[in-house]
Amino acid sequence: MTELAGLKRTHHCGALGPEQAGQPVVVMGWVQRRRDHGGLIFIDLRDRSGLIQVVFSPDFGGEAFSLAGEVRGEYVLAIEGDLRIRPEGTENPNLPTGEVEVVARSLYILNQARTPPFYIEDDLNVDENLRLRYRYLDLRRPEMQQAMIMRHRAAKSVRDFLDARGFLEIETPMLTRSTPEGARDYLVPSRLNPGMFYALPQSPQLFKQILMVAGLERYFQIVRCFRDEDLRADRQPEFTQVDMEMSFVDVDDVLSLTEEMIARLCQDTIGLAVPRPFSRLTYREAMDRFGTDKPDTRFGMELKDISDLAAGCGFKVFTSAVAGGGQVKGINAAGCGSFSRKEIDELTAYAAVYRAKGLAYFIVAEEGVKSPVAKFFTPEELAAVQERLAARPGDLLLFVADEPQVVADALGALRLHLAERLQLAADTGFNFLWVVDFPLLEYDREEGRYAAMHHPFTAPRAEDLPLLESRPGEVRARAYDLVLNGVEIGGGSIRIHRREVQEKMFAAIGLKPEEAGEKFGFMLEAFEYGAPPHGGIAFGFDRLLMLLARKKTIRDVMAFPKTQSAADLMCRAPGPVDPKQLRELHVKLTAAR
Repeated sequence: MTELAGLKRTHHCGALGPEQAGQPVVVMGWVQRRRDHGGLIFIDLRDRSGLIQVVFSPDFGGEAFSLAGEVRGEYVLAIEGDLRIRPEGTENPNLPTGEVEVVARSLYILNQARTPPFYIEDDLNVDENLRLRYRYLDLRRPEMQQAMIMRHRAAKSVRDFLDARGFLEIETPMLTRSTPEGARDYLVPSRLNPGMFYALPQSPQLFKQILMVAGLERYFQIVRCFRDEDLRADRQPEFTQVDMEMSFVDVDDVLSLTEEMIARLCQDTIGLAVPRPFSRLTYREAMDRFGTDKPDTRFGMELKDISDLAAGCGFKVFTSAVAGGGQVKGINAAGCGSFSRKEIDELTAYAAVYRAKGLAYFIVAEEGVKSPVAKFFTPEELAAVQERLAARPGDLLLFVADEPQVVADALGALRLHLAERLQLAADTGFNFLWVVDFPLLEYDREEGRYAAMHHPFTAPRAEDLPLLESRPGEVRARAYDLVLNGVEIGGGSIRIHRREVQEKMFAAIGLKPEEAGEKFGFMLEAFEYGAPPHGGIAFGFDRLLMLLARKKTIRDVMAFPKTQSAADLMCRAPGPVDPKQLRELHVKLTAAR
């Protein structure tokens, strides 16, 4: 093995082509594979830019040829040689550098390598935990490196776009105060203030609003945030947000600028031209048509309300639901009339996960409707239901009768389940849309009080403000979410900027004045010194990149993610700490390890 000893790389492996043929080159990288053909040895050398084939022959460099025989996969090499056009018939059209090769004169082994626990190649079929344990090897794979390059380009695109529009990138504190509204905080004990704790920020919400009060007018930050919550494919305990706030704006200003930024980011990262303006749905329309506030509109199968048709039918399950203030809705699984009874039972079990007590079905055939419950409907009622759902022979109509939220949850989930099974949205592109006019508050049955649907700093619509104390559940928010292919990727609102309105909001969610003052007194006080109208938005950066890169998990667009149990398998975190550290922090453990 040797050091660089003054050797300088002249070209990256993947950047070599016919235009450099005849030139001396120095390339450096990792051995992807070695092939010994007796009189010749071929090494595919890899760096971040790609692969280049290197040829070793005793005729051009005997010592290098001899040394090449010792090389193994993932050895780190430096190679001096000459670039040439490959002999006719040996070109590799599947490789960007497949027309050329390096004829080696000198070889330097910079470092040896153990045999990796998995191949350094794309489309890897190994356990994800093994990849995370050896993340430094996983990140060598081309598709992972492309994800990191894409992430860099996306961040640069955001910075360039916002900088050109007068935004200032301002850092906000990582150690702040716990405000347990929403997800659980990660807490950090204070050594200098015994018994006291900082919290890692779930979002820079309060600080960015204070920056607006401070007169900085346009702020952004690509910021790390932390939430101690149960994980899934699109969640991590630490994640990145693109965070923005603007003064003197209304909803349309925020949405218009955001659309322009997203379109620029898509163009800069994956070359996608995004049509604008994005579609808009009210929260109510999204729930009525799709059963969710983050609808995937790439396919149909919309929910249809048949409560009026069901109210007078002979099927007691339907009539009882309507009489009790509930709903009867259905979806048309077009072309699924051939499903077996077992397959329909599986759909029923799936809907039950979302609290549906049952799933009624009609199979539409040329000779009429086939269903165990068809006998409870008159021919006219059956015809009206089929017309409402635009049914044709060969279709399967599925119905849920229950309280509105259960109907929405069950049919909304069933719609997505069927779309995945039938591949209705496969390779259909990217569909951005806004959901607006959310309820300001939602009732928490467990707590016995209203809670903010987004957060308690969201402004109500001006015309609904008088309802905040009398009919809080009817108040609409000046809030908006951006949805991409059925996934929420961003959300924001116009904020409350007057103290008396913020105090009414705190009262509406059951926060007593003294508690509000203790937690948010600095903010309420700031509002008394001339807070401008302001609003903003925050994007889940990891989640957006996951969708654009067509990955199934955000872990594939993050360099060092955690597992679903919030563990770092490479660093073995979290882990125990020295008892001396705990004593310094005035922390005593009660849980046994």
